[in-house]
Amino acid sequence: MSVVRAIPAKKLINDPLDVVNEFIEGLVETYPGLNYLEGFPQVKVVFRADIPCGKGTYDKVAVISGGGGGHEPAHAGFVGEGMLTAAICGDVFSSPPVDSILAGIRAVTGPKGCLLIVKNYTGDRLNFGLAAEEAKTEGFDVETIFVEDDCALPPPRGIAGRRGLAGTVLVQKVAGAAAAAGLSLADVAAEAKHASEVVGTMGVALHPCTLPGMGLADRLGPEKMEYGLGIETNYVPIPPGSRVVLMINGLGATPLMELMIAAGKAVPKLLVEHGMAVERVYTGSFMTSLDMQGFSISIMRADPSILLRLDAETKAPYWPVAVEGNRPPTKLPVPIPPSRSAKSSEPRKLPLKLNEQGKLLKAAIEAGANAIINIKDKLNEWDSAVGDGDCGSTMFRGAKQILEDIENYPLNDAAETFNEIGSSIGRSMGGTSGIIHTILCKAACIQLQTSSHSVVMPKTWAEALAAAIAAVKKYGKAEAGYRTLLDALIPALSTLEKELDSGSDPSTAFIISSAAALDGAQSTKHMIAKAGRATYVSAENQSSVPDPGAMAAASWYSAAAHAVKAKKYKH
Repeated sequence: MSVVRAIPAKKLINDPLDVVNEFIEGLVETYPGLNYLEGFPQVKVVFRADIPCGKGTYDKVAVISGGGGGHEPAHAGFVGEGMLTAAICGDVFSSPPVDSILAGIRAVTGPKGCLLIVKNYTGDRLNFGLAAEEAKTEGFDVETIFVEDDCALPPPRGIAGRRGLAGTVLVQKVAGAAAAAGLSLADVAAEAKHASEVVGTMGVALHPCTLPGMGLADRLGPEKMEYGLGIETNYVPIPPGSRVVLMINGLGATPLMELMIAAGKAVPKLLVEHGMAVERVYTGSFMTSLDMQGFSISIMRADPSILLRLDAETKAPYWPVAVEGNRPPTKLPVPIPPSRSAKSSEPRKLPLKLNEQGKLLKAAIEAGANAIINIKDKLNEWDSAVGDGDCGSTMFRGAKQILEDIENYPLNDAAETFNEIGSSIGRSMGGTSGIIHTILCKAACIQLQTSSHSVVMPKTWAEALAAAIAAVKKYGKAEAGYRTLLDALIPALSTLEKELDSGSDPSTAFIISSAAALDGAQSTKHMIAKAGRATYVSAENQSSVPDPGAMAAASWYSAAAHAVKAKKYKH
C-alpha cells in the first residue's frame, strides 16, 4: 500500500477561506470599470461599473455567467462592455449560491432581459436554474444556455453529461458581442447556444492544483501526466476541412513560454493532420484551476458570424487584445535587413597587398588573439574564484574566431577591420564578455571612420580607444575602480595620451601604456567589485585573484603593443 504524503504549500494568501473575496477586492481596485455588490463578501457579484445597479434601465441584454472560485480570471475577469455584464463568484470550486445569482440578475437586468451562461456542472445547473426561475417570478425575462465542451468524457455520461470548460469563455465573448450589438434576448441566446454546440475542449495536467490552506500531494509522480480534458470530431461537429478558432488555455501554473510552444505546434498539426485552417489563436490563462500545471486546447468552428463576435471590441480586462483580424495561411520569417554600412555588401577579403598600417594591424591582432589563447586556463582559474569559471573559455572562442576570420579582414582599412573583429566576437563569444568586447570594437570603428587620413594617426588611435571605453561605460555602467576590464584600459588610455602629448615615439608610447594596463589589471586584486557577477562573491574571494576580464584586456593590449614595436623595429 503506497502512502501519498502531502507537502506543505507556500502561498501568498491570508485566510484560506477569504481568497475569493480578496481576489475580488484586488480586481475591482485594479480595474475602474468593475464594481461589486454591497452584500459582499457573502454575495460575491462583480458587475460593470457603468451600469446603474438595480435600476432596471440597462438598455441591452445582460449577459451573466459565473461559477466556483479558483478558475481566475474566469469569470470576473471577463466582465466588461462587449462581454459579461456581471459574474457571480462562488467559493473555491463551489457553485455560487442562489441568492448571489439572483442578486446579480436584479443588479444589471433591464427591459431586454438577461442571458445566463452556465457551465454544465450539477451544482451550477441547479443554482443558476433556481435563480432563473425565481427571477422570472419577479418579472425578469431570463434565458439560460448550458456549455458542455469537455471532449474527454464519452457521450452519453448519464444525466450529468459533459463538463463546461475553457470553451465557455469563447461562448461568453460571442454572447457579449451579440448583446452589445443590440440584439434581442432570443437572438443573443440563439447565438450563444450555437457557439456552445460547435466548441470542444480537452487538456492535460502535469501536476494537480493545491487548495488554499492544504498540503500538496502529487498523485501523478514525476513520470506521468493526467490526460482528460484532442478534439475528436464525433464529439463536436467540426469535420476535416473546417475553419476553426483555437484557444490554448493555461491551467494556472504553466508558463507563457510553454503555452506559446503548444500554440506554435497546434496550428500546423491541425492543418496537416486534420485539414483544419486556424482563423484565430487565443493563447493565455483564461480558465484555470488554481496552480494546476498543464493546459487545455479548445477548438470552435469559425463560422463567419462567430468570427464577427470574437473580433468585436470589448473592455473585459482579461480578453486577449491584438488577436482580431484574419490570419495569413502561413507565416514565413522575414529576411534580416542588411547592414546600412556603405561597404557591407562588398565581400570581405584580405587585400592583395597590405600597406604598412595593414601589416602592423595584422601583427597586432594575431598577437592579441594568441595571447588570450595562451592564458585561457589561467583566466578560467581566476574566474572560478569570482565568477562562473568560464572567462578563459569564452575569450578563447573569440580569439580562435578572430584568427580564423583574419584572412577576410580588410586590414588596409582600420575602421572596417575593427568592425569585422566586433562581428567575429559577436558570433563566437557569449555572455557579458562577448557583448563588452563587441561594443569596444564597434565604438572604435565609428571613431576611426571620422578620420580623414588614409593612414590612421597615433592620436586618432587614442581617440578610438577613448570612444571604446566611453561606450562600455555608457552601456555597462562601469567606472574605474569597479573591478572590470576598464581598470586595465583606462590607465592604458591615460598613459598613451600622456606619452603622445609629450612627443614619445608612438610604438614606444604603446608599450609604456601596456605596462599601465597590466598594473591596472593587477590592482583589481585590491578592489571590491561593483559590477558583474563578482559583486555576489565575498570580498575575501575577490582579493585572492585579479579580475579575469581586466587581465584578459591587459594581455591582448600588451601583446598587440609588443607586436607593433617588434614590427616597427624590424623595419
